[in-house]
Amino acid sequence: MDSRKTHSLAFHFVMLVLTLIPDVVLAEFLGTIVEYGIEDVGLPDALAGVLIALLVLTPEGLTAFSAALSNRLQKTVNVCMGSALSTIGLTVPAVLLIGMIAGRDVHLGLTDQETVLLVLALFVSGLTFGNGRTNVINGVVHLLLFLVYVVLIFSP
Repeated sequence: MDSRKTHSLAFHFVMLVLTLIPDVVLAEFLGTIVEYGIEDVGLPDALAGVLIALLVLTPEGLTAFSAALSNRLQKTVNVCMGSALSTIGLTVPAVLLIGMIAGRDVHLGLTDQETVLLVLALFVSGLTFGNGRTNVINGVVHLLLFLVYVVLIFSP
């Protein structure tokens, strides 16, 4: 690679990290507020994670919903899954790094049931993206996995 491309990549990486830090700090602050509210109402703790994830993924979700209404299924899956995977792929390592720097242990806090659902979701995602094209069945399977997760939140 020539030096301009190297500098450009380094610049973009630095900008990514600099813009990710406020997001992580704000998510932690918002997460604390949501957790207190959920605790006061007496709802399950895992609901906080679902609410924060919904808040983070809402813009892409609305774009995907609009694409689905226009019968552009491939765009729907690409926007939704790409956004979720990139968010998770950037957020989890950033949180782990911040935990290491702060000297705090970071736990995913997954139960055995949630771990099985995570593995299933990753497997189904692999089938969805590995095939080259998607269909309604793939989307229904993803929605069913999410529904099972929500049911398990309220009745473990």
